[in-house]
Amino acid sequence: MVYVFLANGFEEMEAIAPIDILRRAGVETVTVGVGSDEITASHGVRVRTDIASDKIKLTKELEMIVLPGGSLGSDNLENSPEVQAALDYCTENNIYAAAICAAPKILGHKGLLEGRYCTCFPGYESELKGAKPNGKSVVVDGSFITAKGAGVSVEFGLKLAELLTSKEKAASLAAAMQCAK
Repeated sequence: MVYVFLANGFEEMEAIAPIDILRRAGVETVTVGVGSDEITASHGVRVRTDIASDKIKLTKELEMIVLPGGSLGSDNLENSPEVQAALDYCTENNIYAAAICAAPKILGHKGLLEGRYCTCFPGYESELKGAKPNGKSVVVDGSFITAKGAGVSVEFGLKLAELLTSKEKAASLAAAMQCAK
């Protein structure tokens, strides 16, 4: 199971593309609203989530958490005790934690990227305490997956699907969705 945390101000593409791709891959994907089950994205799109953050259960069924970016959305994610608890749980149990755009700063502030390769939206590199940002579109280092921004949302989602299913499944999804090679 994957929890995709959505907080007010999240970047729409960075959340919806990975949610769609993971669900197409057959991965149980649950949208989690931080503080409420109705969240307003950075461009005014309102989303009703599957559950509110106070209802999550951190159990062995959890395979990954996803943190979409957006400057305000990332700040709201970082200020959430439930998101912080989920990150701690993932770290303690070697479970994937994925963050895109501004959201890698959340991992950086916790020191989780120290000594690791990663990427983020340009300008946030100073927030990645001790990390090795490399400017690539999507970076996997251990159980952490980071991505640059909205323009790589599909690539990010496909990498998440690959990690949770297989390279072949992700390639099949990319072909079916007419992604450029």
